Amino acid sequence: MESPVTTSTQKGRKVLCVEDEHFISELYVRALTRAGYDVTVESDGQKGLKQAQTDQFDIILLDLMIPGMTGIEVLRRLRDPKVTPRLKAKIVITTNLEQREEIRLDIERQADAYLVKAEITPRELVEFLNTIK
Repeated sequence: MESPVTTSTQKGRKVLCVEDEHFISELYVRALTRAGYDVTVESDGQKGLKQAQTDQFDIILLDLMIPGMTGIEVLRRLRDPKVTPRLKAKIVITTNLEQREEIRLDIERQADAYLVKAEITPRELVEFLNTIK
């Protein structure tokens, strides 16, 4: 069984990165770790959901196209109080997938933020996450 990659730092804000593209997750881990975040990476939707439901994270970076369970399904389960009764984490959708307007609006209503990966550098991601309270 593959274990999640975890990197600890002093600042302590915890980020769960649910991302199946290894190159992208590595970029995020490097940038976020350098900025003082404690980062855990999961590449599978079901494992990411289980990690998120532990309620140990401040921010969840959630890709929409991941194996095991889509990011949209993970988001719905995290926002369903019957499935996930407590969740303090802010959920940030990260995707390069072009969405129909009504689907994107539905996702944006459930998530705390929606970012297009191709339009944001790892440094800009860190700057954006620094603004999330």
